[in-house]
Amino acid sequence: MTDNAVPPPGLTLLGLGAMGTALATAWLDSGLDLTVWNRTPARAEPLTARGATAAANAAEAVAANDLVVVCLLDDASVRATLDGVDLRGKDLVNLTTGTPGAGRALADWATARGARFVDGGIMAVPPMIGVPGSGAYVFYSGSAAAFEAHRDTLAVAAGTTYVGEDPGFAALHDVALLSAMTGMFAGVTHAFALTRKENIAPRELAELLAGWLTAMSGYARGIAEHLASGDFTKGVTSNLAMMVEGNATLLATAEEQGVSPELLLPFMRLMRQLVDDGRGDEGTTGVVDLLLTGGR
Repeated sequence: MTDNAVPPPGLTLLGLGAMGTALATAWLDSGLDLTVWNRTPARAEPLTARGATAAANAAEAVAANDLVVVCLLDDASVRATLDGVDLRGKDLVNLTTGTPGAGRALADWATARGARFVDGGIMAVPPMIGVPGSGAYVFYSGSAAAFEAHRDTLAVAAGTTYVGEDPGFAALHDVALLSAMTGMFAGVTHAFALTRKENIAPRELAELLAGWLTAMSGYARGIAEHLASGDFTKGVTSNLAMMVEGNATLLATAEEQGVSPELLLPFMRLMRQLVDDGRGDEGTTGVVDLLLTGGR
């Protein structure tokens, strides 16, 4: 009997920091043929002990496989690592954290050298990689053909969400979500500061906050509906005029509790500006456009 089994596809990974090592481990655990390279060779030793092949240099690593995944420090390190390396016919997937502009520039750089380019934004921390049910996923954008060719391999490490041919869109989606998270962190931090000196158990407040923020998450869909329709009053129950009046209580309470309102004030000022402009019957969606004009 002839063994017609198709060997698992191979891939190359450049960069073995915490995230790179997590990616490598997930691919090795799935039985993929993995070639790795890192500027500090010792980082590859635990992976070679598990079956990875360590390349002597980046050029050798790139030559080993058609799929080349890069997970390095920044855009400059990607260019420095691949400078002079033959990229013709390669599918380059960049999982290095960067900006939309950096992703687009790197796509032009790689394409000019004969590669198909896909940029990625990882929505996970290393312990989530390769763990079923962890919620880890990666935004991908750029060459649709290259992404489709390697979707299954990439999905071994984390879920895949393709967001378009524009190579800057993966980073843009990544940063948009992280920016929203940062704003949420600011609000949660302010809430704990308000209660810090009181006989209120932090764990109990945490449960209340988590439930409340989950209930309020539909706010994002409301903004999306406003932006899509152009009607910023649609479905609004607590309009800007009401919220700005309520802000006075938030600020007075902060003063009573000896808490700086600095995490809240920038958003409150923009809300007040919209009310002063006669838009008190709207929701907060107008703040989006104020940000695009620098506050005016």
